[in-house]
Amino acid sequence: MPSQPQDARSAATPTASFPTQAQIQLVLDYIRQTWKTLYRSHQHILEAARDPKLDHEPGTPWLIYISPQEDKAKIECALRQFVAADEWQQIELRVLPAEVEQIADHGLLYLPHPYIVPGGRFNEMYGWDSYFIQLGLLRDGEISLAKCMLEQLLYEIEHYGTILNANRTYMLSRSQPPVLTPMVLALFKHTQDRDWLRTVLPLVERYYYYWTVPPHLNQATGLSRYYALGEGPSPEVLASEKDDAGHTHYDRVRHYYRHHEVNDYDVALYYDREQDSLTNLFYKGDRSMRESGFDITNRFGPFSVDIIHYAPVCLNVLLYRMEQDLAQFYEILEQPELAQTWRNRASERHQRTDQFLWDEERGLYFDYNFQTGDRRPYEFATTFYPLWAGMASNAQAAQVVRSLERFEVAGGLLTSTHVSGNQWDAPFGWAPLHLIAVQGLLRYGYTTEARRIAQKFVAMVVKEFERYGTVVEKYDVCACSSNVSDEILFGYSSNEVGFGWTNGVFLELVALLNS
Repeated sequence: MPSQPQDARSAATPTASFPTQAQIQLVLDYIRQTWKTLYRSHQHILEAARDPKLDHEPGTPWLIYISPQEDKAKIECALRQFVAADEWQQIELRVLPAEVEQIADHGLLYLPHPYIVPGGRFNEMYGWDSYFIQLGLLRDGEISLAKCMLEQLLYEIEHYGTILNANRTYMLSRSQPPVLTPMVLALFKHTQDRDWLRTVLPLVERYYYYWTVPPHLNQATGLSRYYALGEGPSPEVLASEKDDAGHTHYDRVRHYYRHHEVNDYDVALYYDREQDSLTNLFYKGDRSMRESGFDITNRFGPFSVDIIHYAPVCLNVLLYRMEQDLAQFYEILEQPELAQTWRNRASERHQRTDQFLWDEERGLYFDYNFQTGDRRPYEFATTFYPLWAGMASNAQAAQVVRSLERFEVAGGLLTSTHVSGNQWDAPFGWAPLHLIAVQGLLRYGYTTEARRIAQKFVAMVVKEFERYGTVVEKYDVCACSSNVSDEILFGYSSNEVGFGWTNGVFLELVALLNS
């Protein structure tokens, strides 16, 4: 098993020096300006088409794919109004083939409305990033753009089959954690537009079923799992997740398997030792790990490739939230029978979550391996998800909070309590998990704890902003530092600047602390 972080100890230590309002305001001003930097529209189509994660031959056009349901000539005419002639020569429009396997050259997937990208190497619209970005846009009064973000995701469901990991062709075969209904609810609170709500629900339900039928449904437990539909290595990993020696993430994984004993799962499923090669099932697990949004962690064993055999806490809590939200939407639309149907589904998932994912002895929620019939006792910040969704009983919430000291450090919350060399483990902390945990603690009346964690994260972001002038993707929450690259051994080690979801969460936490 991976080691525990040395600094994971100071649970109730107060923030040493919380920044002044003037210091915070500088970050707020930066974020407001950064939305413009991260903004993509028809006018920025060439900029959006450029992909730093793939090799690109100089002098060749960047590819933009259009759904077969669309009129290519009409879209080309619309784009030409915004794109200069010299830029138009640098892009090529193609109609998306009927089958993903027919795509020979990868490119951008067309979206009709403006959107915000996370930043850095992530120059496209991402599935679960968009929720936290939307919250930030709403806080900054960007209601129209927040609505566009949601409309884009609905467009993806209609034209590309699901909400995508991101709008690139190599991500057509996988989604990301389902946060669509919280986005719908957040926007509806601002607009109160019932007619709009009524029109979007069919697509929302279509996305729900993506997660609740095979292969995403594990029928033995009645719970869902992450399970990407694509095969083979991920193209963006082969092209961009390289170290200084030119070794890809997959090369480093093979090296790990050659030289380390793995007891977390049957390595033979994922690695052919005689051939020194990764198996097809490894790549299925690798893609599914990326669908989970937690790439990479050892939460499901080394590199999380065994994720395909687990019912994860995060996914099933999000689906519970989706069922509860749909019940609320139908109540708003005065359709009580449909509302009750969704409440019944949520109740059933609640019962199954308690049965399979709740560990009474340890007082935490754990992912369940439906092959072995065991929960994996890997302490991970997703244990706060059931509090965020209102799924935990008061007694369960109290037990989770008693373990808070295992996650809480100087800069906020550790993602896990284990150091693995992966960025979704200790000593790293991520904005989305802070917001979910803080909101969960508040929901159950743990105001002191919630505010303390919010203060720690805000203070850390401000301190690093004053040092470097940027907001970034991830932080070492033990050292309160954004210098993380040397600590990350697998996947990509860069710390991306921007950064969409950190911006949104920072705005939410500041608003919470000012309330």
